[in-house]
Amino acid sequence: MRFAKAAALPLLLLVAAEWWFRGPGAGSESLAPPSAAFAAIVEALGDGTLVTATRQTLTAALGGLAIGASAGLVLGFLIGLSKTAIALSTPSVELFRPIPSVALIPLAMLVFGFGYGFEMSIVAFATFWPCLILAQAAASQIEPRLMEVSRVIGLSSTQRLFKIVLPAAMPRIFVALRLAAGFALVVAVTVEIAANPQGLGYMLMIAQQSLRPELMLGALIWIGLIGWGVNAGLNVLQGRLFRHQPVAGGKP
Repeated sequence: MRFAKAAALPLLLLVAAEWWFRGPGAGSESLAPPSAAFAAIVEALGDGTLVTATRQTLTAALGGLAIGASAGLVLGFLIGLSKTAIALSTPSVELFRPIPSVALIPLAMLVFGFGYGFEMSIVAFATFWPCLILAQAAASQIEPRLMEVSRVIGLSSTQRLFKIVLPAAMPRIFVALRLAAGFALVVAVTVEIAANPQGLGYMLMIAQQSLRPELMLGALIWIGLIGWGVNAGLNVLQGRLFRHQPVAGGKP
């Protein structure tokens, strides 16, 4: 019942768009009806081009996410556990964090050339910052008395990390990963549109240049479905992992 209510508005918009393009907007050469877009998706799935493009985009997005999120979480924890480290790192973080990830395309292209390394480096830069910021915030907001007790009972730094810091910070870490996953897909497709000749972004450009609006709109719908699926999967995983604990940015 909930899914039916959530799908009602998108379905209504699709029906309205179909009516428009079959009626008053039938002469448009730059757009296509939803039925033609879905037919283009089926055709691209059948000949394998959509599967290949999807694999290329997801490989780059997940690879960059793994690099950027891992580095951001580790460094964020290290900084967040020390007030001195926070004070020393804040100017640098605030200097580099606002740089748009796509602004690194020329530099990354010179270093890596075309391909996965080029795209992953941009995705890693984009996903590094939300993970670093949220991990730092999570580590710095650990209850001080817990840390004092851990020192009194003789826990080592490693034991404190795995027995106190990580369990307390896991909800925020998961929020950081959800944000970073969304950034990873967006940035990967953007890089492919702008410079990297592979993946779903490049497929969009080819469809636009070959005057195939139905394929272009179909690719956009497909990208939206991928993003929705990733977010839905992470929501389900979040609900199971933190069933008895409220999590910022999601359901408990």
